[in-house]
Amino acid sequence: MPGLGVAFRISHTANLKAIQATPWACTAPTFSQFRLGATTAKMSTQTQPNTTAVASAALKKRAVVSSFIFKFDQTPDGRAQVALFRRSGKVSTYRHHLAPISGSIEPSDPSPLAAAWREIGEETTLDPSSLTLIRQGKNYTFSDVSVGREWTIFPFAFRLKTTADEGRITIDWEHEGWGWFDPLAVVDNGDFGGVPRLAESLRRVWFEKDLGEVAGKVLSDGLARLATDYKSGARQLAGVALETLRDVIAVLEPCSPSEQWWANVRSAAWHIWKNGRESMGAAIVSALLAALSEISDSLRSRPPGPWLTTVTTILNRRLAARKHTSTLVSQSLAAYLSSTPSPLSILTLSQSSTITHALHHLSTIRPLDLRILESRPLFEGVSLASSLASPQTTITLHTDASAALASKNLTLVLLGADRISASGAVSNKTGSLPAVLSAGYVSPGVKVIVLCDAEKVAGPGRPEEHVVEDSDAGQVTSAWAVGGGGQGVRGAAEVLGAEVAVRNTSFEWVPAELVDVYITEFGEWGVKDIASQSQKLADEEERMFGHV
Repeated sequence: MPGLGVAFRISHTANLKAIQATPWACTAPTFSQFRLGATTAKMSTQTQPNTTAVASAALKKRAVVSSFIFKFDQTPDGRAQVALFRRSGKVSTYRHHLAPISGSIEPSDPSPLAAAWREIGEETTLDPSSLTLIRQGKNYTFSDVSVGREWTIFPFAFRLKTTADEGRITIDWEHEGWGWFDPLAVVDNGDFGGVPRLAESLRRVWFEKDLGEVAGKVLSDGLARLATDYKSGARQLAGVALETLRDVIAVLEPCSPSEQWWANVRSAAWHIWKNGRESMGAAIVSALLAALSEISDSLRSRPPGPWLTTVTTILNRRLAARKHTSTLVSQSLAAYLSSTPSPLSILTLSQSSTITHALHHLSTIRPLDLRILESRPLFEGVSLASSLASPQTTITLHTDASAALASKNLTLVLLGADRISASGAVSNKTGSLPAVLSAGYVSPGVKVIVLCDAEKVAGPGRPEEHVVEDSDAGQVTSAWAVGGGGQGVRGAAEVLGAEVAVRNTSFEWVPAELVDVYITEFGEWGVKDIASQSQKLADEEERMFGHV
């Protein structure tokens, strides 16, 4: 509310320091008074029943999932309602309290998400045929001495696919009833009758509660844009992520760089990372963290003034600068290959924007013999070949299955990267590993070069811990329906989806030991450089998102 004087706290060191804000009017206090860093404050205040901080050794530790099921009205504004279930008198804790679908994460569960699906099936009979995962929330921990537990909560949000799926909900003995609620009306107090931290868990997946309706809608639309874009690579999607953050900030309230504002900005960035396109998350989170760091530093050091303009300028400048990164990577590749005799015979696949730019650049310098795999199911390799076609470059398109035939007398395999693990393993378009293995067998001594922006390096973790993205099987079967395989293939396409499982895994890992060099905008990198970059990213993640 303009003209209202408020007090707020901003993190200056590890401890919060209280300072007095100037009145809200989209003007800023003296930025040198505080540091906009990762604060430990909550983004909303709850009154919690029966909870307090105690020595963790005295409590039983339990990791649990909390799955919120949503439905959306069939109206233009699509108002959301969330299902809450009243726990029965037969459960061991929080009897007769409202709760989402909850349960412990068992040692046999591959992941918290797998536990969430298991619990949903056990307690409601719903499954992926009637539910879609729409968001995950950042996990958090709290203690409740009244039940002798230290809970670590992993929140998830699902939506019913159709209105008819509501009728499939069948509760088990753990619940005595259920109903639909306005998510904005769910609060943490005794009168509402929820389990401890019910609203806290909900707001971690329903960010509209903190950001407000307008900013929440902007963020939700941005997440949908990221999630459904299967044509752009990780670098372009990282640019979309920055655009989304910029657009959210433009409508975010309160219009003052207070602790609440900064917490909401970091929360929005976290959701863009985790709930947009997590398989592309390395590039997305790197771009977001770099922007947040610059925003923090700039607002801390600037005198009073148009702070929102400052923030917007930072984000727009970073978006514009991204256009030049490919030029730097291309120059690094040309320098690395300068002593390699011509003509260069190169095998590649898919349509990485970085590779496209680099090959355009190389073709102006020296003759190239390009062998490009068509890259099913979306045939990105066909698009790449079309974009590179010129009288100066020899280009041959090969089917994915003929990678070995395409590797005869090969100089190098050129791969893009959607993610690089701390160990140096590279996640790229499925088909990359067979291409590398085929080339190494047919042309011993062939170089394998990974061409990437440094922001593709992910935080610490084994490759298998990262998200595996299974895309729509329809991308595969649609090609059968109109393909040249004859009536038998076209007819099979109509029944295989129901009778036979069709996998369409978008990315696969190429181990670090199969890679000779990583070419980035900073030049040649090795595995040690990758590990160092990964740790820097982890440190920045903790600084910005550790207390979101």
